[in-house]
Amino acid sequence: MAERRVNIGWAEGLHARPASIFVRSVTAAGIPVTIARGDAAPVNAASMLAVLGLGAEGGDEIVLASDAEGAEAALDRLAQLVGEGLEELPETV
Repeated sequence: MAERRVNIGWAEGLHARPASIFVRSVTAAGIPVTIARGDAAPVNAASMLAVLGLGAEGGDEIVLASDAEGAEAALDRLAQLVGEGLEELPETV
């Protein structure tokens, strides 16, 4: 299973707009991805309610994971998005 640990770069954390950007980016990646905060169980990263339910704040460490084909590249892009607090998924890393 591919995994990336990253600190949230958006000051407001994964709330409202940043969560929406993240969920749309996960969906665009086209592979199943989970997200976890701390010792909590991982949740579906393509679910807005699940992502908001994490209560992840700016600077919190999250874990992105996937065992799908192409996961390494997709997780690199998602980690960059989250870590840098970008407005859209980067084309490449």
